This record gives sequence, structure tokens and C-alpha cells, in this order.
Amino acid sequence: MGTGFEFFERDLRVATAGMEPDAINRAVAAFARRELHRVIAEGAASPEYERYVNGVAGAPEEAYRAPGAIVYEFTNWPLVIRTAFEELQKRSPRKSGRFAGSFIVIAGGRVINDFRNLPAASEVIITNAQPYVRKVEGGRLGVPRRSVFDGTKRALARRFSGVFQFETRFLDIASGLHPLIPYRLKHSQGGRKDRQAGMPITYPAIVINSAV
Repeated sequence: MGTGFEFFERDLRVATAGMEPDAINRAVAAFARRELHRVIAEGAASPEYERYVNGVAGAPEEAYRAPGAIVYEFTNWPLVIRTAFEELQKRSPRKSGRFAGSFIVIAGGRVINDFRNLPAASEVIITNAQPYVRKVEGGRLGVPRRSVFDGTKRALARRFSGVFQFETRFLDIASGLHPLIPYRLKHSQGGRKDRQAGMPITYPAIVINSAV
């Protein structure tokens, strides 16, 4: 997704007060570079981005001339999805590693593996294809209850606050997306209609949307 940052507002006006025009241009360029490196180093933005200087795509920061703007448009979907995968895998049962290796990403009604060209307005769903996914999220396979999906959602919300919105939901997922989905119960589990033999399970998932 793209997120724009313009680097010539209040703090920069104070820092450049009284400077000559050429000095202001150099100060803005240096400030933009520092802020770019900072947000990437802090993990708040992707190292993949497009740069616009005074409206010219790909121009270097040094081409800035006041009162223009330096704008970076970050491609953040790969960053947030990779971060989600790392957190989900860290929280997964470790006995065989099968569960940790079974997370999938769904966007536009299909499973995707290349996240670089996702439109900014996409809704991204991350779930796990294993039939015991509900047991894992329910705390029945050696991990704390609601620690995998819901715990990952909370971690992502802290890191990407203001950039993405995160929810945890139990979803009905239709057949055709993945060979293991949907899993149908072999035996009835209690009196609830959705827990009867032959019924497809619902899948715990993290649902991600842009917040900007």
C-alpha cells in the first residue's frame, strides 16, 4: 500500500528560519533522508518505496526547491504480511512445525503468495489451513488460548498503529481456495448446529485493512 510522508512542515520551518534559499533546500533534503531512514529502521515503513520530489517521480532529494514537497510512497503490504507471518509462526505449536508452515494469505477471493502489487484498498486475510486450527486458537494444543491469532493481532496493532486496522474473526471459507479447506467435522461436538458431523469448521483469521 502507499503511505505519503511530506517533510517540510512546522519543525522544518523552525529549523530553517533565517536561512538563504539554497541552504533551505539542502536542509529539507537532509531532513527528508533522515526521516526516511528513521521510519524504515523503526519498522514503521517498508524499505520498498517510490520517491517524488516537487512532483517528479524518482528525482533525488537534492533536487528539492522550496516551497515544494518531498513525498515517499511506501509499499507496506509485504512488510506487514511478513511481520504477521513471523509473529504467527513464533506463537504456533512447535512439535512438528506443520502448523507453523500452513499459514495462508487470502486477498481478492484467492490465496496469494506475491504481496508486492496488492492495491492499497485491499482486504487481506491470514488464516491457517490445518483442520485443527480452532483447537490451537482455543488453547488445546499446548499454546495459551487465543494467543496465536488474537495475540498476533494485538502485536501488529501496536507496531502499525495508524497505518493498518486489524481484527480477529472466525470465518466461513468456501471450497476451492485451498485443498485442505474447508474441513468438515467427522463427529458431532455438542448441541450447536455448526458443531454437527459433516459441518464445515470456521477458521480463526486476522483481517487487515488500510487505516489511511
